[in-house]
Amino acid sequence: MDLDWVATFFKNDEWLIDYLKGMVKPAAALSVVLLAVALSYSQKLSLEGDMIYSVFRSFIQLSVIGFVLQFIFNQENAGWIILAYLFMVSVAGYTAGQRAKHVPRGKYVAGIAILSGTAITMFLLIVLNVFPFTPRYMIPVAGMMVGNAMTVTGVTMKQLRDDIKMQLNLVETALALGATPRQATLQQVKRALVISLSPVLDSCKTVGLISLPGAMTGMIMGGASPLEAIQLQIVVMNMMVGAATVSSIMCTYLCWPSFFTKAYQLQTHVFSS
Repeated sequence: MDLDWVATFFKNDEWLIDYLKGMVKPAAALSVVLLAVALSYSQKLSLEGDMIYSVFRSFIQLSVIGFVLQFIFNQENAGWIILAYLFMVSVAGYTAGQRAKHVPRGKYVAGIAILSGTAITMFLLIVLNVFPFTPRYMIPVAGMMVGNAMTVTGVTMKQLRDDIKMQLNLVETALALGATPRQATLQQVKRALVISLSPVLDSCKTVGLISLPGAMTGMIMGGASPLEAIQLQIVVMNMMVGAATVSSIMCTYLCWPSFFTKAYQLQTHVFSS
């Protein structure tokens, strides 16, 4: 692997000067955060510390990821794409599992579901030649899909477990009459999927009418034609719907071994907390 650019990049201080110059506008935008902190203090919300910590953490994370992406974009090794993708899936699986913390092995379930949904979608995009398999395209695309699938998967798992808990007697009655776990929880699965996917579908219905999405806004601000930005945004919305749907459905199937025994009985301890 050619790392000469790294030595050249850090050999002089020009990179630091350019970076600091570029941070002038983000620093100016802190005035909005200070306004939020002041309002929180005046209303006694006790959120000032969280606001400052969140902004500082986002600054560090984005700064680090900026340098990491600069490094990856200068490589021609596809392994960096896969490594970055797996890292995003791991973090997303952990985060979604934390949301559904009462689901046993929730982090693994969420991780596998997100990996399945996003990998299938990315594979189709590559095969259909929608995006070239390069870091500059695939890493941002993967990030958008993984982030969206993470939210949907976490909501699906939590909602499914909560609905089964609320209707435990109905599910047990269906199982006693010979229903399979899928048949006994069909209505709960449908409800969980509808609730988790509704925000994604609502954003598709209102895209461009209420707000301009991030990918489209970035292209327009970068000087691209609005028509080109629209074409990209259509692709982004389509792939997010596809990845979210596959991931959410997959996680319902993966939850069943945690909810039911091999004898088709409910794992009561899962729903006792």
